[in-house]
Amino acid sequence: MNGKPGTEGTTRANGTTPGDSTDVLVVGAGPAGMLLAGDLATAGVRVTVIERRPHETSNMTRAFGVHARTLELLDARGLADELVKKGRTITGLRLFRRLSLDLSRLHSRFPFLLITPQYEVEQLLERRALEAGVTFRYGTELLGLSQSADSDEVTAEVRDTDGTRSTLRARYLVGTDGVRSTVRKALDLPFPGVSVIRSIVLADVRLTEEPENLLSVNGTGDAFAFIAPFGDGWYRVMGWNRTRQVPDSEPVDLDEVREIARLALGTDYGMHDARWISRFHSDERQAPSYRSGRVFLAGDAAHVHSPAGGQGMNTGLQDAANLSWKLASVVRGQAPDPEALLDSYESERHPVGAMVLRSSGTIVRLAMAHTPLQRAARSLASRFLNAVRPASARAMGVISGIGISYDAPRGAHRLTGKRAPDLELTEGRLYELLREGQFVLVAPEGETPAAPAAPGSVIRAHWATDRRGALLIRPDGYIAWADGR
Repeated sequence: MNGKPGTEGTTRANGTTPGDSTDVLVVGAGPAGMLLAGDLATAGVRVTVIERRPHETSNMTRAFGVHARTLELLDARGLADELVKKGRTITGLRLFRRLSLDLSRLHSRFPFLLITPQYEVEQLLERRALEAGVTFRYGTELLGLSQSADSDEVTAEVRDTDGTRSTLRARYLVGTDGVRSTVRKALDLPFPGVSVIRSIVLADVRLTEEPENLLSVNGTGDAFAFIAPFGDGWYRVMGWNRTRQVPDSEPVDLDEVREIARLALGTDYGMHDARWISRFHSDERQAPSYRSGRVFLAGDAAHVHSPAGGQGMNTGLQDAANLSWKLASVVRGQAPDPEALLDSYESERHPVGAMVLRSSGTIVRLAMAHTPLQRAARSLASRFLNAVRPASARAMGVISGIGISYDAPRGAHRLTGKRAPDLELTEGRLYELLREGQFVLVAPEGETPAAPAAPGSVIRAHWATDRRGALLIRPDGYIAWADGR
């Protein structure tokens, strides 16, 4: 095949040129796509990423928070500590002036919410992917794709910014191309759901007065707003005014943002010098399937929900971490049952996407509580979570991702499918060992447990304590098998 010899913003590695075949084609160079691509390339899989946008760094991104579970996954890739240094940590959340959540109680190496813009995450993931040998083609748009039951590849038609068209072939294709996913549309997959809230305003501003709480959130029924610091003097503001429901195309200025803040928070903290202001609406939608043959969906291409709880980017990154090791095992011929392993991506992540839709939807509906009955229900829910520690722990586990687990087969050990904490082992921390992208089998020194075969290599490690029993931990940090206490 003949392809275009070069495009501005295209980075080449791995010996792949436009028009060549690759093992995995990733459509979309957002956080989920870059984490997935970096994982695959690190495992020795040939990966090409195409991205419709030109290659440029922007400070105008909606996502701003990285939760504990995502930081653990970044830790397993050697990136978490560097990212934490770039942002600001928040250990307590105060919602609706009544509900307090103490994130310092999370059983994680990262018991906090990290406030840092999405582009900081993207830069780290892109650097890792390039170092691993991923080919990036920026300014390249997917036009369509095709696959057949009797073929072992997917064919993608693409177009570069100068109009040049070419064909790319891959064993598998993953769509991480956002809410308007061309991949999802090419598969003719529906994206059912509803529009939850219209006319949300978003701004990055300077403040004359610093808020009393690092994360200020409140809803009055007619308006809600939150303000969070990036740590470099800029603050992210998001808000909504019930009395001003206009299309996304309607201009928005700083005066409107100030008004919303005063309605919801009682003050605008002297907002000035906005570097970015935007208006958008929020939907709750989820694709009925995350897999169609050799094509997969992840991130916003598979699910989208309200920004409440800051779970969007985090859920997409966790999708990618679940899929990457499974695809790598299949491409390398190490999976005894490839189809079952690939199917497990959807069976594990689709329920998580549905759960995030519910949890984020609950938060935004509480923030929008308008009638006396609705506001009384919000007050009651806040008092309950404040008073009942297991309930607040569960809420924090869902929002942070720490509490997410996968269904285990009938009769399996109670730990199977659970997230593994960062265990201290004689060989070092568990999440340092997971940087090899392999399964880790943990057992007492001198014992060889009868663990099931894993698809790929297994790192053997040992308890640093007198703990008994054994754990087989997947590359994404979930327990695949357990024995004993």
